[in-house]
Amino acid sequence: MDSQTLRLGVDLGGTKIEIIALVDGVERHRERVPTPRDDYAETLAAVAGLVARAEATVGLRGTVGVGIPGALSPVTGRVKNANSTWLIGQPFDQDLAARLGRPVRVQNDANCFAVSEATDGAAAGAPVVFGVILGTGVGAGVALEGRALTGANAIAGEWGHNPLPWPADDERPGAACYCGRHGCLETWLSGRQFAHRFQEVTGLAWDSRRIVAEAQAGHAAAAQAFDRYCDRLARGLAHVINVLDPDVIVLGGGMSNARALYAEVPRRWGAYVFSDVVQTRLVPPAHGDSSGVRGAAWLWGR
Repeated sequence: MDSQTLRLGVDLGGTKIEIIALVDGVERHRERVPTPRDDYAETLAAVAGLVARAEATVGLRGTVGVGIPGALSPVTGRVKNANSTWLIGQPFDQDLAARLGRPVRVQNDANCFAVSEATDGAAAGAPVVFGVILGTGVGAGVALEGRALTGANAIAGEWGHNPLPWPADDERPGAACYCGRHGCLETWLSGRQFAHRFQEVTGLAWDSRRIVAEAQAGHAAAAQAFDRYCDRLARGLAHVINVLDPDVIVLGGGMSNARALYAEVPRRWGAYVFSDVVQTRLVPPAHGDSSGVRGAAWLWGR
């Protein structure tokens, strides 16, 4: 009898679906396909096809975990809060389980990121991990002892839709957010909004990566913009530390590649944290863009 354990992880995004096959923790297969946008039935078929091909490749049957850009409602069991809007209102986990002939575990993609880094990543072994996605949007997830914290309302870690703490006068009320409110952290800290604000001030249509690079090279306006970004991120994370007191905060998404954040933000957040010292570590992800799909596989444990 084969004693090897196969964990399949699926990252269901708005533009691509990726699968990873981990056999006893070692990657044995990976595949990406375009997401069939606005087509729920074809999305289910695409995920099922990825699972079938992965299992055929490694010659094992495995557990399946899926990360989605949303959550399953604890009341209805259906998808809510999904950027991939064709998933909303659908019993995705039930439909996929029926198609695959086995139970599946579905979590928010940011929770999968946190689980990945808490399991065998930059925060491996840490009891409480807060995983932040600073990408096109801003999200976060919580891992406790390596397991995703979902919460009573399935919104644990939805940090991006809290307001920027301790705002200055010129930060009120903040930009409108798609959630219907103003001044959400997402409107300040996403890579897209960082670039948008820079263009409003300077007229320069640079993406976030170039702004950070120019800031490091001494461009005055870029340096000022990045300085304000670091301060806003420090305030936002200080709020998390005051509430959750995590051992490690891991940054993901495009803005996580700005290496200066890992020195600048901890240098600033002490002014806002309700403690004499701050021992929380701020670290980059060990698995980069692969963390979400790896975390989906680890939803079934190691």
